[in-house]
Amino acid sequence: MWNGPLVKIDDYRYEIPQNYRGKNGSLSMRTSGRVYVSEHMLPQVRKDDALEQVANVATLPGIVGKSLAMPDIHWGYGFPIGGVAATDEEEGVISPGGVGFDINCGVRLVRTSLSINDVDDEKVKQLVDRLFQNVPSGLGSKGTVRVSVKEINEVLEGGAR
Repeated sequence: MWNGPLVKIDDYRYEIPQNYRGKNGSLSMRTSGRVYVSEHMLPQVRKDDALEQVANVATLPGIVGKSLAMPDIHWGYGFPIGGVAATDEEEGVISPGGVGFDINCGVRLVRTSLSINDVDDEKVKQLVDRLFQNVPSGLGSKGTVRVSVKEINEVLEGGAR
């Protein structure tokens, strides 16, 4: 159960103050945490330490703006699930925990040997076009992966194989 400070801003926004020092008293937040939840949801949100993770994310080098938590917030690996953070291009970090490296949630972090000088706008466009050609995406009749109702039910009942 998380018992840290949450300041109500309005009916759907709460803030973890930047001066919160964390459970162990040594946290040094660079910004505040913003949590988007209703009062009704607060007991559920406080059940684990996801809000402590919001505060931890606020300590990241180069964080820009606030450490954010969406209404689906719950405990994750480093970042909370439902956590959002932006970091500065020069001073910031790339955090695999922010991508959800355990199950990836449809997001991928890829390390390449490319430098910034190897990539221009046209090459980025070509890369994105190639990714869309080769990675299944979309839903329903427009999607590249066709699955029947029977196949969906088999996956729901028996899992992926």
